[in-house]
Amino acid sequence: MTRLNAKPEAIDIDLKRSAVIVVDMQNAFAKKGGMLDLFGADISGADAVIQTNQLLLQAARKAGLEIIYLAMTYNPDLSNAGSPASPNYQKELGLRLMREKPELDGKLLIDGTWDWQIVDELRPQDDEVIIRKPRYSGFVGTDLDNYLRNKDIRYLFLTGITTNVCVESTGRDAFFAEYWPILIEDAMNHTGPDFCSQATLWNFENIFGWVTDSKSVLQALEQK
Repeated sequence: MTRLNAKPEAIDIDLKRSAVIVVDMQNAFAKKGGMLDLFGADISGADAVIQTNQLLLQAARKAGLEIIYLAMTYNPDLSNAGSPASPNYQKELGLRLMREKPELDGKLLIDGTWDWQIVDELRPQDDEVIIRKPRYSGFVGTDLDNYLRNKDIRYLFLTGITTNVCVESTGRDAFFAEYWPILIEDAMNHTGPDFCSQATLWNFENIFGWVTDSKSVLQALEQK
């Protein structure tokens, strides 16, 4: 076991049973011209998060950790997006923008489009899996749980965008499924006011898991 410095207390983790879950590091959420930028959200923190993820992924690969990418994904015919009776249809930003702005129809979070793709700086390696998810949580409508159990993975390092939506949703469901969710604070970017991120971090420090930073994770990986 490896000791990881985290909040609210240090924990012992088994790096052989650990994975890095990279949540929605897509052009949609991190790049100019992507969905969040088109909506008018502040994405100024995304570049620093990309750089932090680059360092983490390089170290994780060297240490032999499993790396799993999650990507918010809709089929071109929107068959997995939900009907007008679905709350996802009513609330999810990409779907709303495509309805409100005809010029964006078929361009936001649609499988294979530029908006959907993982940012170039964090492009998955050939042996790394991308799990397409049609809802905020990586555990809903996907085979993520089966994949992790088949690999005997219990400890999940969570990075990505956004802290208070898809990262938090995935982390909560991980906790309910008996995984150990560990949020890497400086490897995530939130949307909305700063208190949104603060609330997520408080929730995981006190209720749903643990919070750490990239420096602590890199130190733990070096031990391996």
